[in-house]
Amino acid sequence: MAHEGFRAECGERAGWRPVTDRTPVPYRFDPDATAAGLQAAYGHLEPGVETGDRVTVAGRLMLRRGQGKLVFGQLADSSGRIQLFAPADVTPRFEAFGHLSLGDWIGVTGEVMTTRKGELSVKVLEWTVLAETRRPFPDKWHGITDPDTRYRQRYVDLWVTEESRHTLQARSRIVSLTRRWLEDRGFMEVETPVFHPIPGGALARPFVTHHNALDLEMFLRIAPELYLERLVVGGFEKVFEIARVFRNEGISPRHNPEFTMLELYEAYADWTDIMALVEELVAHLATEICGGTTITYQDRELDLSVTWKRDTLAELIEQAIGRPVGIDTPVDELRALCDEHDVPWKDHYGPGKLLLELYEKTAEHAQWQPVFVTEYPIEVSPLARPHRELPGMTERFEAIVAGRELCNAFSELLDPDEQRARFEDQVRERDNGDEEAMAVDDDYLRALDYGLPPTGGLGIGIDRLVMLLTDSATIRDVVLFPTLRPEQHSGVAETAAGLAAGADPAGPDPSGDEDPHA
Repeated sequence: MAHEGFRAECGERAGWRPVTDRTPVPYRFDPDATAAGLQAAYGHLEPGVETGDRVTVAGRLMLRRGQGKLVFGQLADSSGRIQLFAPADVTPRFEAFGHLSLGDWIGVTGEVMTTRKGELSVKVLEWTVLAETRRPFPDKWHGITDPDTRYRQRYVDLWVTEESRHTLQARSRIVSLTRRWLEDRGFMEVETPVFHPIPGGALARPFVTHHNALDLEMFLRIAPELYLERLVVGGFEKVFEIARVFRNEGISPRHNPEFTMLELYEAYADWTDIMALVEELVAHLATEICGGTTITYQDRELDLSVTWKRDTLAELIEQAIGRPVGIDTPVDELRALCDEHDVPWKDHYGPGKLLLELYEKTAEHAQWQPVFVTEYPIEVSPLARPHRELPGMTERFEAIVAGRELCNAFSELLDPDEQRARFEDQVRERDNGDEEAMAVDDDYLRALDYGLPPTGGLGIGIDRLVMLLTDSATIRDVVLFPTLRPEQHSGVAETAAGLAAGADPAGPDPSGDEDPHA
């Protein structure tokens, strides 16, 4: 077959040794034990114990080392790792077992035992190949040295990089815990459209697509907000969606063009209720994932316990630049301050937009401990309700943790006439070249005509929340398959690119008996 020559050439490059066992691969296999389950059930055994208990396990062979008439291996499954102990006198097709390639999927039936030095093992009495790897597999200690290869080949990274596996398992648990926490408080999970007839719900540049049957231009959603609020109008008083959203913007350590957002809306609530909800949810997740509300992120301590600090946007700008500013500060003065602090601005920016730009460039990154930044100008908050006491401002807040926005929330704008005026302001911004500005959503305005009760709304970036709780520096570490540039293929040569090759493809000895790293 064609792939045999391909695999042989890879072998010449990376020291791969072919499998000599040609037993047909079964159509199914029935493991009755896992690595973690065996460690939990038999981890207490003394050295040199043979239990007589037979188990069947399955997974990838991640480490292997032969010592004459004995082969040690390490089998990895989704729960963890367990040592394989294969003596020549009891292991069938012993020579073939000793020539398995790292990364081969195998099924093993054997006796639970411990070695002389106490390493819990499965003595190999029966085994079969479940899938062969056709490419050289990096071993546990050399791993994948190139980050780009780790993200492209996540299916390999998950096996050889323990941190990746643990981080992405934690992500799954964070989402599950969030869903359960909200449902316990009466929120209902819903699903809203991914294809939108107009972009809306946030200030962002959308991805554009085309529906052939309707001959209609459509947009991948940048936020589910306006559909969720329609559901509050419809009588669902507490709704949430864990939504995949898409924004046609740059890529950075905290930005991916497609990401996951928790959005929720609660009738009869305002922004203060949502602040309390954010504090309690994050504290709950930190306790469950990290063991407490005091965590370490990038070698600095964070206190996620309730209650978080509150500062206005204007107060934080003043702390950063050393002089008071506000929505009433003349535009010329704000422009001069922007120039002084190397903050770009455009002629059509009003005082609210200039204040926001000043804040984001001078103050936001300096907020390490959790803080709710409050009182955003109406000009930059087209969906937020006017502040009940401060003209020109809204009841909007962002939660900033470790110098990054974690969430955006506000008391929702209820008045359809004012909302239409805000949308029309956004259209003018778009005409001035702002590709992130919103359009007029007539159907949403019609929904508001039927009456939206006082409502608090929230959007939390799940990816950034996971970064925080897993001490991950980049969003690529918490997304299974981040967006990357297409790679340049170069035939067989690319097979081993990015995979660290050891002198022996079998890798170091996996057993606790001989391996100092175990």
